[in-house]
Amino acid sequence: MQASLPPIVVVAPDSFKGSLSAPEICAAIARGLRRVWPEAEIRACPMADGGEGTLDAVLTRGGERRTREVTGAGGRKRTAAYGVVDDGQGVTAIVEAAEIVGITDRDGVAVDVAARSTTGMGQMIRALLDAGVRRFMIGVGGSSTNDGGAGMLAALGLAIVDDAGRAVAPTPQGLASAAHADASGLDRRLGESAITIMSDVNNPLCGERGATAVFGPQKGVRPDDIAALDATLSRYAVLAERAVGSHVAERPGAGAAGGLGFALQLVGASFRSGAEVVADLIGLDAALDGATWAFSGEGRSDRQTLLRKAPFVVAERARAVGVPITLLSGAVDTAALPELSKVFSGCFALPSGPMSLEDCIAHADALLADRAEQIARAWNAARG
Repeated sequence: MQASLPPIVVVAPDSFKGSLSAPEICAAIARGLRRVWPEAEIRACPMADGGEGTLDAVLTRGGERRTREVTGAGGRKRTAAYGVVDDGQGVTAIVEAAEIVGITDRDGVAVDVAARSTTGMGQMIRALLDAGVRRFMIGVGGSSTNDGGAGMLAALGLAIVDDAGRAVAPTPQGLASAAHADASGLDRRLGESAITIMSDVNNPLCGERGATAVFGPQKGVRPDDIAALDATLSRYAVLAERAVGSHVAERPGAGAAGGLGFALQLVGASFRSGAEVVADLIGLDAALDGATWAFSGEGRSDRQTLLRKAPFVVAERARAVGVPITLLSGAVDTAALPELSKVFSGCFALPSGPMSLEDCIAHADALLADRAEQIARAWNAARG
């Protein structure tokens, strides 16, 4: 490529949590690139991996955003967004757990994690079933719950009772007294539905790599409570599996979203890499066709990025068609640079000098544009 010819650039970042959405990042990078190449073709492909921002990314390619009132993780009502996409062969609902039981919901996290529940997820799914939806894409990242999906299952008709036959609360503390589960009231329409779980977490439900041990602490589970809560979820899983007649607790992704992945797989959902699903839904491969260069990024890149997070999936697809790809993230762990550099043609973070995290977040838009501009100028020099 000659320096005088404007490139075709695919910009496919994940969101910067707590700062910018993926579409906003695309716009900022495009602004910086056009300072160097005013006539460049910028193909914006906002990405996500099943967590916060998944709905925004998918709806950039069409569909309708709607809202519904459901119960949040802490028991208070909240208005949650979801998407409806009609591809001509039927309607697919895009549901984001972060919208319903998200870790950023202040009302939800104000309640102790032992009292949080995924009831609102079941309410959303039931309402969509009532509306005739039979295809679901459910992103489970960014949840604040650790109830094994019991709240969702209860809202869909699974009865969970104690030794005396009394219904128990579908929360971690309520499940501690669970003695029996009955699936006879479970919504039969689930068996007619195609449900895909979108996640970048492949952990089982319980054990050293399970939901509670690995992800519980970031949701508020105290270290001294991990073993007891893990044991509670293990007993609950046995009851739920026996009632439904399926064994899924050890499957990859069962531990996603505090066990929401377990509950969804129990009712027939299939588990896929969230970034792969989003890439397909937004047409990433078509955007890369004929491109000269690509960008991806996320809030912080480290060795976890290589575990099939959004930037890695974008890089894999770009490299498969011979498109070089640059990583531009809010922060990059220098210890991971040797591994990241095998995947990306250059890895860059936003700060150009000493800067507080607060300032970096506040000025992320301008920093992205400036950094993209300077990377483009280096590209020009190298190609010249």
